[in-house]
Amino acid sequence: MTVDRLSPLDATFLHVEDDVSHMHIGSVGIFEGPVPDRQALHDAITAKLALLPRLRQTVRFLPLAAGRPVWVDDPHFALDYHLRRTALPAPGGQPELLRLVGRLMSTQLDRARPLWEMWVVEGLEHTRWALITKLHHCMVDGVSGSALITELMDTTEEPPRSPVAAWAPRPQPGDLAAVAGALAERARWPVRVLRSGVAAARDPRWFLEHTVATVQGLAAYTGLASPPPDTGLNGPVGPHRRWAVARTTLADVGRIRREFGGTVNDVVLTAISGGFRALLAGRGEPVDRTLRTLVPVSVRARGEHGTYDNRVSAIFADLPVGIEDPVQRLRQVAGQMRHLKDSHEAVAGEVLTSVGGFVPEVLLSLGGRLATRAPQRAVNTVTTNVPGPQQPLYLGGRRMVEAFPFVPLGGHVRVGVAIYSYDGALGFGVTGDYDTAPDIGTLCTGIEREMQRLLVACGPPAEVASPAH
Repeated sequence: MTVDRLSPLDATFLHVEDDVSHMHIGSVGIFEGPVPDRQALHDAITAKLALLPRLRQTVRFLPLAAGRPVWVDDPHFALDYHLRRTALPAPGGQPELLRLVGRLMSTQLDRARPLWEMWVVEGLEHTRWALITKLHHCMVDGVSGSALITELMDTTEEPPRSPVAAWAPRPQPGDLAAVAGALAERARWPVRVLRSGVAAARDPRWFLEHTVATVQGLAAYTGLASPPPDTGLNGPVGPHRRWAVARTTLADVGRIRREFGGTVNDVVLTAISGGFRALLAGRGEPVDRTLRTLVPVSVRARGEHGTYDNRVSAIFADLPVGIEDPVQRLRQVAGQMRHLKDSHEAVAGEVLTSVGGFVPEVLLSLGGRLATRAPQRAVNTVTTNVPGPQQPLYLGGRRMVEAFPFVPLGGHVRVGVAIYSYDGALGFGVTGDYDTAPDIGTLCTGIEREMQRLLVACGPPAEVASPAH
């Protein structure tokens, strides 16, 4: 029987999870109109489950940690367990929604079940409702998580529905077969290494370029040995979370790029730097410094679809909080990001994570836990930017009008920022440790203010010429 085994990186996200580091990512979608009834939403999601088999699977750990866990069909799968309903207290505004998201994201997913939940939230003001999604990071990264949520929804208000075929779970392998499969896979590693050597001999130019890029990336990682300045952004965290949001548009980002150059990510990081400057100033901490951030980078091949796992590496960037002028800050960020791209940090990171395939499961588990429990002195925060669909999406016949992401906190990082683009808008989701980051709203306000400062620096928008009569 063929088994679907977690990759080393997927398994690591399971192993690093503990009582205070919850490894689920998530999103919050805001929908217009009255909330659909239970059966309409149930039918809409059931119609898509055949396309997303991972949502009916659970993680099975092997006896004696003989190998990485495997995905198996859950014979007790029940959609009603995962699709839940709740309601906001009056007046149902943004503060009430933010508190609810923080509370729901403060609990771990049940490992005895498929590792996801969806919460339908009624009672939002202006006749709206929300959908809060939690997906364990061992299932998806930001890009594949976005693709999964997009697949669950519709691109038209009233999509055609075909009859849904009955689903039957596949039999699970016995313990002996599962362990034997893991040992056989490990025995095949030398063959894979040999095949890689043969491939390198056939294309030595590619092999040389890849090796040089990896060495350059590993050399760039040595800069992490010098820790950034201490701030209140780092330290022990508790199990509870706060969540806040900020907004801008891709049109505004595009206008800034046309005026000053850079990429969408450069503009976003510049605004986030200004937000952290406001946060530190509000706390009475020095702002004449940089903050080091981990920036996840997708390593999926262009056009790669249909795989819901982790294909991600990382680079480490310095946020120039100490630069007060937003235009100068943008130019600093843009230059740094060009340098980081040339340094091949992401290539080295991908190589390092793939090495986990050689490591016995018990050591992979131990290494993951030690990495999380040891103080993370190399970074102050995490900032992740995920591109989403640029056309409207629907669920149960209702249009999603806004979307915001949720990023988990790990180790000694107390504040993280995620960005998600949807239908012409950019939504920032800021996660904070409940006890030590009660002021993340200041960070969000700072992000929006910095975007406005950059727009002011662009000057008045060009007037559109009236058509001749």
